[in-house]
Order: sequence, then structure tokens, then C-alpha cells
Amino acid sequence: MRLFLAFLLCLTSLTVTVGQTVSPTRIVLTDARQQPLPGATVRLVSRTDSLRPINTLTDSVGVARVSLQTGVLYSLTATMVGMKPLTKGIRPTANQTLFRFVLDTDAKTLGAVNVVAQKPLMRQEDDMTVVDPEPIANSSTNAFEIIERTPGLFVDQDGNVYLNSSTPANIYVNGREQRMSASDLATMLKNLPPNSIEKIEIMRTPSAKYDASGSGGAVNIVLKKGVKLGRTGSVTANMSQGRFGNQGVGVNLSNSNGGRSSYGNLNFSHRDNYEQTTTVRQLANGQTVSQDAFARQPAEVLFAGWGTSLETANRWTLSVDGRASHGVSHYQTDNLNLIRLGANTRSQTQNDVVNRGRTIAFMQGFATQYKIDTLGSEFTTDLSYSYLTNTTGQDYSNQMTLPKPMLLLGDGTFQTGRHFFTAMADLRYKLPHKITLETGLKTAWQQFSSRTEFFTQTETLRQADRFRTNTFDYTDGIHAVYAQASKGFGAFLLKTGVRLENTNMTGHQRVPRDTTFKVNRTDLFPYVYLSRKVAKIAGYELRAYLVYRRSITRPGYEQLNPFARYIDQFLYETGNPALQPQFTQNIEANVSANEMPILAIGRNDSRQLFTSVLYQDPTTPSVAFRTYDNLGFNRETYFRLLGGIPPGGKFFFAVGAQYNHNQYTGQYEGQPLAFSRGSWSFFTFQQIKLDTRSTVNINGFYRLRGQQQFYELGDFGNLNISVNRYFLNRKLMGALSVSDVFYTNRNTFTLTQGNIVAEGARRADTRRFGVNIRYNFGMKKRDESQNPFSFDALERNSR
Repeated sequence: MRLFLAFLLCLTSLTVTVGQTVSPTRIVLTDARQQPLPGATVRLVSRTDSLRPINTLTDSVGVARVSLQTGVLYSLTATMVGMKPLTKGIRPTANQTLFRFVLDTDAKTLGAVNVVAQKPLMRQEDDMTVVDPEPIANSSTNAFEIIERTPGLFVDQDGNVYLNSSTPANIYVNGREQRMSASDLATMLKNLPPNSIEKIEIMRTPSAKYDASGSGGAVNIVLKKGVKLGRTGSVTANMSQGRFGNQGVGVNLSNSNGGRSSYGNLNFSHRDNYEQTTTVRQLANGQTVSQDAFARQPAEVLFAGWGTSLETANRWTLSVDGRASHGVSHYQTDNLNLIRLGANTRSQTQNDVVNRGRTIAFMQGFATQYKIDTLGSEFTTDLSYSYLTNTTGQDYSNQMTLPKPMLLLGDGTFQTGRHFFTAMADLRYKLPHKITLETGLKTAWQQFSSRTEFFTQTETLRQADRFRTNTFDYTDGIHAVYAQASKGFGAFLLKTGVRLENTNMTGHQRVPRDTTFKVNRTDLFPYVYLSRKVAKIAGYELRAYLVYRRSITRPGYEQLNPFARYIDQFLYETGNPALQPQFTQNIEANVSANEMPILAIGRNDSRQLFTSVLYQDPTTPSVAFRTYDNLGFNRETYFRLLGGIPPGGKFFFAVGAQYNHNQYTGQYEGQPLAFSRGSWSFFTFQQIKLDTRSTVNINGFYRLRGQQQFYELGDFGNLNISVNRYFLNRKLMGALSVSDVFYTNRNTFTLTQGNIVAEGARRADTRRFGVNIRYNFGMKKRDESQNPFSFDALERNSR
């Protein structure tokens, strides 16, 4: 550790020395009438380092701000639609940091300009896949739906997101790990407006820079900030109707002026959904328990997001961002339970459960960035704090009609609170000979508390429910340091690094009995990444990648909390405080064409595997409970293929397939476990341009022989279609959509492990008809008529 800190100090000292030769430089572009040219592209190439060009855009007043080395000659190229390109040489000095240039109008191209967006849906950037969510967002009502419809991402009914593994992926927002349970995470994503996402970064094998806890990979959701020129905004409204309806309205505002930008958004949504599950579970005495549960899940959420950033003259960027939400829910479940022996019904019970919840969430972040030089060296810091609290009141009743009438009532409350704080610092330093060094520190602290108090009532007797009354406190601290370096060797690029993480976890249950567990361990996680240019075929550059990574999956607070959550008379959920971390080694080889991932094959080897299991209650065989347990070893082999037509023409499509094969060995409910299963997943995204203002989008997936933990799923899928059209000079966008067109997103399942033999079916309110409307407003009329960068102005000039 001392050697690493000394190394970090040396690099920091070196940045100060290098920074003395760099000065902020302004480049002003105008037309012949001295009108500013916002949105012009400026490219600067140093004569001493032509391999690392600087690319930027002019702001709303036609000024590009960059940091250049003094005394060095740069080649400047300025381009803009409708203007003739300009190429000049500049040499910044201590006395001259301002350069003014005039671009001439290109009369030949201005009269017939045609803008074609070449932004791909997916592209490969080193060890991550970047997804442009805009085509999907136009027909979605929240961020969770965008994740569901992104090609290559698979979301189960519990809200877990999967990439190429049976372990769920970690979810980041703006580079910050969320560390939430699947249900809390799904709620948070459903609260985010769909047009608030700038891009989605998919990291199947994250580097040493990222947390080692991503055995299933990582998904980073990057939110939009005030990046547009001038003052802009939008008003959105959406609705979707299935059996029940969803509605939402929102407003987004952003302002950018030179080095200052800010944004804010406010969104209100009402969601209403249902889920129906039927199961038949065999008992040891030849009897069966049949259940038919119908759950309705209405909720209302008010969401607000805000942020601001400032670029200073001394190469610092300061930014603040935050979000808050308040939600109320009223979930109701009706469940008919039958115990049968052959054709005879031995018992019949009606279970009704009502949950009334209130959730408050808050997050505030503060980040800084210092640009050390013009080659891409930088020092960044990030601090964030988030708070989440939930209070739920529950009432339930068990009305038995066979073999004799009997009524059991129960009620109670459960309260949870979570505080989460992170602090990190990262340094990236560019050296000669194509060498990049990266190092950093991170600390994360989390505190979770749970308080429940329940009662039961039969006739006139009301008493405390000791089984469900619980008090549980949990804290964890994860402290990490990493270092990695990359270097180009001709056609090769090698990146290797290592991450050291210290884990401290403490759980304390005070009620109903006093129990404590502690985990304190330090682990090392290596990372190796190698890429190479393979060939160029028909103008497409092929690049091959090979990645190795070791990772850890730690149990979360929801998986450790021993509180027994009532589902119905024959089923409850509980955590397992004895869970141990899971360790995974992953190796993957993949190929991309023109930054588009097309082929991948890999393997995950996991030991101390823990997952969701369904066990039989040892005291009441008719009752089962869901929990988590360490089972043993899992080897997963996967294969992924993606192809399509690049964007830019009338028709664009991407279609892919993925095969996963899992093989488990270990113990399940005290019995030997030997289970293997392979499944295929197919996915597609297609876009057809009907004219310059109208498009048709089609996306969907289909899964054969699916798997969720040890549940063997039947075939199921989902096909979504939307038609988008712009009006009023592209200021108004309207979209009509149909989700789950053929109502195939429902599945059957079987479970045959340990003492549990069960089968059933599950479906939800997935087939919906939707309408989305967005109106954009912003720049003044004068700017629109004089700014060829405005798409509205371009279309007027082309007519």
C-alpha cells in the first residue's frame, strides 16, 4: 500500500510540472457578417504529437475553449455545414491565447444540404459496448423499459438485469454503483424519465478501474446533462394501456453558455400493472398444493433531477448533480389455495394481502475534473450520498372454507432505511510511446436498518407475531485501490491491471433473538485485456479482443436480512445471514467490425455460488420459503453473435443470438446437486425510415429453454413496434407503440430440486398500446434563422 501511495504521489507531482506548459486557449469563429458560428467542429493536431488530435465544438457564441501547450505549432481545421472548411496554423504563447477566424459561406452545398445521422445503435469502445437509447426511448415510458428493450440485455420478472451470465449485472448511474436490491433498483429505474438517458455503457468484463463486484458484468446508465447550446427544453407526455393503464408527464430544461451548463427535470408518473402466477407443488404424502395468485400493483411517483457544471479557466471542471423521488403504492394480492389428494379437495383457503407503501429517495453527487494536458491526461474526483427509506403497512387475511370455516387476520408495518456514501479519486496519465497509466482509490460505506412489527388475530384474540417481528441492522465498508496500464504495440493494444479490495460487513439481528455476523477480508482481482486489428474487409475494420477478469459477488442487505416476509399461507421469503461471497473467473474472446460487436465466446467459473432457492419448511411441509444459499460450483459457457446493416440508409437492423450453458455441482437443501441446462436467446432491433420525418422501429427477443436460477422455463419472447413522426419543424415528436404484440412474454416453469417438485405459469400486463408526445423548445428565432447547425434551419434551406 505504501508503494502504491508513493507511486500516486509521484504521478501527481509530475502532473504539476507538465501543467506549467499548458494555457487555456480560445478560438472564435464567425461568418463574413461577424455573426458567431455555434456548433462548428474544431480539430487541432499538434505537430509534435499527430496521433492525438483534439476535437471540440464552438459554444453558443462561436467560441471553442481548449487547453494547448505554449510554443507548440498546431494545425487547426474548422468545419461546419454550409460553410467552407478552414485550415490554419496556430502557435499559442503566454501573450497570445485568443485566435479569431472567419468562415466563408459554401453556396454550392448550402442550398441542397442533407443531414444524415450516422450514429449507430451500438458500438464497441475498447472493453465496453455503448448503446444509443434514443430510438428506444421514443416509445418507452421510463428507463426500466429502455433497459428491457435494449438488444442483448435480459431482465427477469424480479428486476434483475443479465448480460452473458447467470449472475445479475451491477447497475451504475453516472459511473456510481447503486448497491441496491433488485426490487429497489427496479423502482429507481421506473422513476427515471425515458428521455433522461444520454447513453448506456455495457461492460461484460469491466476493467480494474471498476468495482470487482461485477461477476455478471456492469451496466452504466449515463444521464443527460445541460449539453445543448443555449437554453433548451422539452415537455413530454405518455400513456400506455393494457388491462390497466400507465400515464406520465414531465418537463426538462437545460442551459449551456460557454463553460457553464445546468439542467433540471420534473416528472410525474402513474403506473398500474398486474401479475398472475399459478403453481402446483407436490407434497410428500401424495397431496398437492395448487395456488392461483393475482397481484395488482398501482403506484404513483414524483421525480426531480438537477445538475450544474462549470469549466474554469485553469482547466478544472466542477459539477453537481442530484435526484429525488417520492412514491406511494397500493399493492393487492388475491390467492386461492387448494390442497388436493387426487381429485378430492382436502383444504380450500382464500388469502388476501394488501400492502400500502411510501418510498422517499434522495441522491446528491459532486465531481471534479482536472485536465492535465491536451493528450487526455486527467485527474477526477467524485463524492456521492444517497438515502432511501420505505414504510409499508400490510394487512392480510386467511379465510378457510374447507375442511371447516376459519378466519385468521394479520397486520403490521415494516420500515427500512438506507444510507450510502462513496468517495473516489482517479488519475489517468498519458505518456509517450502510446502508454496510458491509470490509478485510483475508492471507499464506500453503507448502513441499512429494518424494523418490523406484526400481529395476528383469531376471533377476539390479538397477539404479537413473534415469527415476523424483527429488528435488523447492517453496515458494510468496501475500500479499494487499483492500478492499470495500457500500451500500443503496432496493431496490438495491451491493458493490464490489478484491484485490491477490503470488505467489512457486520449484521446484527436484535429481535426475535440476538445474532451477529461479521466478514472481514481482503482480496486481489487481476485484469488483462488484449486487442488487435485483424483485417479490413469491404471497408470494415475487424478488431479482435481477449479479456480475463476475476470478480466477487457479495450478498446484499436484502439477501442477508432474516426478516420473514409474508407472501401467502404457504409461502414466505427470508434472507440468510450465513451467506458467503461468490468468486468468479471470466475469460472472453470477441470480434468487432467498425466498432460494432459481432462475435463473442466466453466462460465463467464460479465457486461458493449463491443464488435464490426454494426450500421446504422443516416444521410445516406444506409451507415453502424462498431464500438464498451457497450451493457449490457453476461453470457457464456462452456464445454471442450479432450482425446487421449499419445505420444511415432507409433500413437499419441488428439481429443477434446468444447461447448459455450452465453446469452446477454442489449441495441443494442438503442433497447432492448435479444440474445442467442450455438456453438460446434471440434479439433484434430494426428501423425503417418512411420519409425524412417518420420511422418505424421494431425490437424484441425470444428465448428457448430459458432458465432463472434453478427454474426451467418454457419458450417465451416479446415483440414491440412503434411508429415515430416529427411535426412543426421537428419540434413536436409523436410515437404510437404496441408492446408484446403477440402476448408471448409469459412463461411456464418447473422446479425439481431437493424436496421441491413444482410447476406453474407466470404472466403480466405486458401487451400494451402506447402514445408518447414530446415537444422541444429552445433557441431564439434569430439564432435559428442564422445558424446552419440548427436542423430546422437546414431543412428550410434544403427546401
